Amino acid sequence: MSPLVDYAALDDAALLARHRATGDGEAFGQLVERHGDRLWAVALRTIGDREEAADAVQDALLSAFRASAAGSFRGDSAVTTWLHRIVVNACLDRVRRRTVRAADALPESESGEERVADPVDAIGRREDTVDLAAALATLPTEQRLALVLVDVEGLSVREAADVLEVAEGTVKSRCARGRARLAPLLAPGRRGGTSGADAASDPRTVGSGGAG
Repeated sequence: MSPLVDYAALDDAALLARHRATGDGEAFGQLVERHGDRLWAVALRTIGDREEAADAVQDALLSAFRASAAGSFRGDSAVTTWLHRIVVNACLDRVRRRTVRAADALPESESGEERVADPVDAIGRREDTVDLAAALATLPTEQRLALVLVDVEGLSVREAADVLEVAEGTVKSRCARGRARLAPLLAPGRRGGTSGADAASDPRTVGSGGAG
């Protein structure tokens, strides 16, 4: 790291501007170091597979690096929103490709049948903890993404709407439907759930009072 530049003191927009203006890879690297963990968490909870999530984040960061160098970031949203949007799009691309591959692999006689995962199987019937990732995996992708961004990552409804490029009302609706579907899976009294006292302090549970 250059001793002449205190990258940690620069905000996200300044780092991106420096990368665009000078091609300074360390400026972009500071952005990755600053936000990489959250981007990885979004990808993992969206896709549910560590290897595919890692590939999606790698694809997204490469796209962001190129877009930044080309000056594609217009500054009409926060840098974090822009990065999240690129990661979400990379994840959705992989989910779509996986869905197509799964459909192609079905015998012709079964290709028209809708297969719905058993939510009880999805959460694994665990005695002591609720596996939020597995519970989220039972949701449709759009609802899962909205909940991951708002309830898990703590984005506001407006920020999530910017990331997903939908109306705020759409985010609220997706969150509400997702919470309703998760409620029986995450209920404190359910076998495999947390106790009432523990549920209030368990960061892995999705709160019904999240933003939106």
